[in-house]
Amino acid sequence: MTRRRVAAVIVRDGLLLMVRERHRGASGLHDGAEYWTLPGGGVEPGEEMEAAVRREVAEETGLRPLEVRYAFEAPYPSGWTTCFRVEVAPGDPVLGVDGDLECPCPRMVGLSWVPLTRAAPDGPYMVPTLLSAAPL
Repeated sequence: MTRRRVAAVIVRDGLLLMVRERHRGASGLHDGAEYWTLPGGGVEPGEEMEAAVRREVAEETGLRPLEVRYAFEAPYPSGWTTCFRVEVAPGDPVLGVDGDLECPCPRMVGLSWVPLTRAAPDGPYMVPTLLSAAPL
């Protein structure tokens, strides 16, 4: 059975907050290629999804979630992710830690505000759930 995952869509001034992370490299440590993902993670046994996304936002970004609304389901390399639109209290995000890691290396390496792109000039915004940070 695949562990359920949640993610937060946090938008401020037309920018989407994403976490920069590193894949495991040949060394077994998280020193591989960078990628960006929405703040989020696994749902703990017995935990409600809304509670999980609130916990993940606080752990990974230091921001205080105010309102949480279901947004959409999205595929993710480890399985399906339930995405929520999360309104947060004012303040600057601060990179947190990932307590699920089995190694002492940092997987999470930064936070980035990424400009949103509209699907069409008058259409909805497109929200990526995962972006490669590899150079073009």
